Parts: sequence; C-alpha cells; structure tokens
Amino acid sequence: MSFSNNVRPDRMPGPIVGNAANGLCEKVCIEVKKVFDACIKQETLTDQTITLESTVPADVAQPFTFVSARSSSSLGVVSDLVVTPASETPGCSRVQANVTIPLQVSFVDANGAQATGTSSLTLSRDVLLRVPEPSVMPYEIVAVVNAVSAEGNYVSDGTFQITLCVTIILKVVMDVELLVPSYGYCYIPPCQEYQEEICEGFFDLPLFPR
Repeated sequence: MSFSNNVRPDRMPGPIVGNAANGLCEKVCIEVKKVFDACIKQETLTDQTITLESTVPADVAQPFTFVSARSSSSLGVVSDLVVTPASETPGCSRVQANVTIPLQVSFVDANGAQATGTSSLTLSRDVLLRVPEPSVMPYEIVAVVNAVSAEGNYVSDGTFQITLCVTIILKVVMDVELLVPSYGYCYIPPCQEYQEEICEGFFDLPLFPR
C-alpha cells in the first residue's frame, strides 16, 4: 500500500446529499504557488563556451579531456528581468530575461584522473507571457531548466567548447491562498517493509512426495 491510495475503506465517499458531492466534508483554504502562465523551449546549442569555476579534486593537471556535462539544479537563475505590457496582445507582457543554468562538468585530467567541475551557461529569453494585474502580492518569473551534453572539446585555461541539449521553462508564479473542496486529511498507510523472499517456492513444496 502506498501514499497514492489515500482513501480508507471506512471513509469511502457516500451518496450525494443535497448539493454536496460524494464524500466532500468541508471547504479548505490552502496556500499554494499558482502558475498564471508558462512556456517551454527546447533547443540544441552548438559551440557553447563554458569555463570551470572550481574542480574536485582541486589539483588537476591540464590539458583536460571532456567527458560530459549536465545541469546541477532544476532551477535556473533569472536576472536582468524586464517585463513590458504588450499593447498588441491584450493581457500579455513581453518578458525579457537572462537565465543562468548551473552545470556540473565531468572530465579527465592530463594524468588520467577522473574529475568534476562547476560551471554555468547564461542564455537570453524574450517571450510573451500572461502576467497578472497589479496586486499587493507580487508575482515572480522563475525558470525550470535542464541541460545535458555528451560532446565537447577542451580549449584552454579550464575552458570547454560543448554542444548542449537545453530545456527552459519560464513560469509566472505567485504564492496565493485558494478555497478548495476537501475530503479531509490524507490517510497515510503504515510502511510495508521490503522482504526478499529467498525461500519462496521452496516452502511451497509438500513435506513428503505425493
């Protein structure tokens, strides 16, 4: 049994009574991060230059041999943000920003030692998004990112030139309080311990031959 099955047998929804839906027992105010709009862009970027900021271990010998690179976090850093209402598209705004993707780079140094390093790649975005009207609570522009590379070459001084597969999702989000119908608290079942049945099948044999 898992958390995904949150309905206890003794709390199954009953019949509809009046205007109440099956099993609904209350209205609940919840605090959530609401997404007002979002867009995604996936692209292959060639000849991108990245520079190592730090390495593990620290004493690595150049030149390096590139192995791979991938994003080290799913959250990108949004900077230089400019939001301008788009008069030609009512309800939308032009969102201009730089999105920095943190990277972890795997490489082999001149002595054949495996090593990793941190780096980053900054990309510019210029998109149309629906932005909420002015309110006391501010909205945010956030970026969800993913990048992976299996092709690259060492240039010099801790710098690589690589080809990346990049995904960036830009979202307009705000912390809000929503009123929603509720079935009550979630039922969390007891954990089911994993047991490897080494003797399964053997214990199913008859004690004596038939």
